[in-house]
Amino acid sequence: MKWIFLLLGAAILLASIVVEFTMLGEHGSHWWNHIPVFYGLWGGLSAFVLIALAALLGKMLKKDVDYYDD
Repeated sequence: MKWIFLLLGAAILLASIVVEFTMLGEHGSHWWNHIPVFYGLWGGLSAFVLIALAALLGKMLKKDVDYYDD
């Protein structure tokens, strides 16, 4: 099951790179459009930050097992 998610993620990343080099070349004149695979890296970094924040929030909001036994 782990390999399926790994292969699916790799396929999505590869598709993102192909789309970026074939379709996004003419859009906009921002500085980040000149960095190769910027959108793939930005999406990966954003996902990592969201997962880290969710884990931190989960640890902060976790209650003890005997929270209601007072």
